[in-house]
Amino acid sequence: MKTKTIHKDKVSVITLGCSKNLVDSENLITQLKANDYAVTHDTHEEDANIVIVNTCGFIDLAKEESVNTILNYAQVKTDGGIEKLYVTGCLSERYREDLSKEIPEVDAWFGTLELPGLLSKLNADYKHDLIGERIITTPPHYAYLKISEGCNRTCAFCAIPLMRGKHISKPIEKLVTEARNLAKRGVKEIMLIAQELTYYGLDLYKKRALPELLDELAQVEGIEWIRLHYAYPSKFPLEIFDAIARHKTICNYLDIPLQHASDSVLARMRRQITNAETRALIQAARERVPGMAIRTTMLVGFPGETEAEFQELCDFVQDMKFDRLGVFQYSHEENTIAHAGADDVPAEIKAERANKIMEIQQAISLEKNESKIGKTYKVLFDRKEGNHFIGRTEYDSPEVDNEVLVDANKYFIRIGDFANIKITDATEYDLIGEVIQ
Repeated sequence: MKTKTIHKDKVSVITLGCSKNLVDSENLITQLKANDYAVTHDTHEEDANIVIVNTCGFIDLAKEESVNTILNYAQVKTDGGIEKLYVTGCLSERYREDLSKEIPEVDAWFGTLELPGLLSKLNADYKHDLIGERIITTPPHYAYLKISEGCNRTCAFCAIPLMRGKHISKPIEKLVTEARNLAKRGVKEIMLIAQELTYYGLDLYKKRALPELLDELAQVEGIEWIRLHYAYPSKFPLEIFDAIARHKTICNYLDIPLQHASDSVLARMRRQITNAETRALIQAARERVPGMAIRTTMLVGFPGETEAEFQELCDFVQDMKFDRLGVFQYSHEENTIAHAGADDVPAEIKAERANKIMEIQQAISLEKNESKIGKTYKVLFDRKEGNHFIGRTEYDSPEVDNEVLVDANKYFIRIGDFANIKITDATEYDLIGEVIQ
């Protein structure tokens, strides 16, 4: 009788950083399970004898978290709690030579595109037939869809090209296949992610092909929401707005990190756009897609940022009234263009400026949320927490945006279902509502 080989090893995969890292971990888990490994994700279970840490190396805080996590498991290994420790991801890609000397307990280091090598180290085969299929670790009704790798931009502050390499698009047909596979397993919402969405297709099709990709994905049966993350503003293809407008399944939502609004800072950042051009782009988005929610991020404390330049940013945020906004404090990253200069804005000033921007945005968010009171929205419910079912409108992405709270003592909603919710109250970052039958 033919018997199936069972590995005694159990692997724990720990994911740090962004949603792009999460997709990488999901692909790793899919491959390991296809090789008969028992795998857990982010559970910190003590019965795993192999740990793989998928690291982030984006900014100082992320690097610190990654290093601390590795050191923690290095100590667990020294104490006999695990047998093998492997590290992959962005931090490993960027600093493996230095880290391998400092943390010899790690058995092997792998870069961002070295999945086959990592599998080989575990005596696992890379299953080419699983390309386009993956086990998701998010709630089963939504998933991230990575449409490309790497970035060709040359922003002065950014180390991502050092860790992720040049831009490589995935073919449209492969992405459609992946979306169909996700839909068959009950996924209702897909979030398109990349280092830079608008560059999609230039390498494969010699043109910006995101609108064509959206047209194809909008036809996938079972996918009710498609959401766009991480679009670069310079030379933005306005046809993307038209694609959003012509498909009901594409959320009226765009994540477009702008970073700054002062022309002089934008020039030093090498963002290839001006304040006036940015304002025109946001106006075009709102005209072509009425009611569009725009999420952005700003970067404060970039080298040389003066009080006058920061005030330009404050005025811009006040004027543009973004639906969602986040702030990063500048991190002085080795081998970036900006690293050649001095990190001359003191840490306390960076923190003060970040807090000031968020104070401005908090008032804007409250005003926008209060304007929703009395209106009804289609809401996708992600979880139950305490006495509330918690969901999102099409204008909100998981974990980073507003949430809708419904009293679980009055209503029952299945997790992963849509419901029509009338908004009855609002805070700066949450909406409170009731089910409309």
